[in-house]
Amino acid sequence: MKKFFSGLFTLLVIAAFGRLVYLHPGFFQKQIDKVRGMYYVHKGDKAFKKLKLQKAINYYNRAVALFPEHYGAWYNLGNIYVVYEDYYSAVDAYEKAFEYNPKMIIARMNYGIVSAEKLGDFDGAINQYDEIIKTKRHLLSIPFVYSNRKSYKVNKGLAYYNKGVAYKQKSIYLEDEWEFRRQYLLKALEAYKEACKILKNDYDARYNLALTYHLLGDYRDAGLTYCKAIELAPMNYEAHYNLAVLLRHLKYYKESLEELEKATTLVTSGNNAAARQRYIFDVMNDVTRTILANTDSNLVEKLSDEPVKSPKVTYVNGKIVLTEELDNAIIKNFKVCGSKEIFQEDIDDEYSEYDTIRYNVNVPGVE
Repeated sequence: MKKFFSGLFTLLVIAAFGRLVYLHPGFFQKQIDKVRGMYYVHKGDKAFKKLKLQKAINYYNRAVALFPEHYGAWYNLGNIYVVYEDYYSAVDAYEKAFEYNPKMIIARMNYGIVSAEKLGDFDGAINQYDEIIKTKRHLLSIPFVYSNRKSYKVNKGLAYYNKGVAYKQKSIYLEDEWEFRRQYLLKALEAYKEACKILKNDYDARYNLALTYHLLGDYRDAGLTYCKAIELAPMNYEAHYNLAVLLRHLKYYKESLEELEKATTLVTSGNNAAARQRYIFDVMNDVTRTILANTDSNLVEKLSDEPVKSPKVTYVNGKIVLTEELDNAIIKNFKVCGSKEIFQEDIDDEYSEYDTIRYNVNVPGVE
């Protein structure tokens, strides 16, 4: 009897399950498709790790066809399309990722970078950076175990930084629309300021803030911020070089030459050194000719007979080699911003803002 009732109960369960499937076929088919989709995601992940990218694309596409809500598969598809330089497919995939997971910051960030830098869609990029800035995350902190506070803050800082980059790029494409260009630069400036508040020790954020001040004609803040960027990363040539361009424009030729010599020394250690050196040597030659030809008494006061101190470095095949003995001395030398005191004083009013903007546009060496 017990065996009979056990068999009857099993039949009733099967019958009930069959009735549910009959009444709600769509729900059960969706669950089956979800399981199959997860299987293909697993296969895609394995192929992706082995860098079998075309196989990964095929598996991920089969996965999202069955289970479109899998935002991780969409995100990985976007990354692979970037590798293949299929940028339109990449942004479509990233968009699907944060459509199904609105708080997927990394998908929004990648969408913004690809849209701005590869497709010229600056407004679309800025919109996504704004969404990242507005996104509220649940902050969790378990001492010595886990905390997402730092990553949340850093992502917000990076969104401000990339927003500044997008606005600056947008201003470049305006060509002769000066007032519109200035407005976009001002928006870039505000974004960089916010980025620097969060990413306090980030060279790129500080350098781009300085460059934007420079383009807007705020020479005092440009000079001080270039100096701050140099303190953060003294072995990067860009801040030294652009500071030299600024000092040349302000007729501080001795200080300009000091920064140019540092930039020249540093640029030999990187790739594409010849192309970079061309700009630096052009500026250096111009400064040297000015010094030789100019007999103005004010210029003589700004120049001294003291030789410019140049760090002793070792070269191998035309590139700098930092030995253990020289490392600290070189970094200390390059970290010193000798012109900082100039910008701590008031800059002469003879340089108007609009003249500044025109000047900087016509100087291809400003990076």
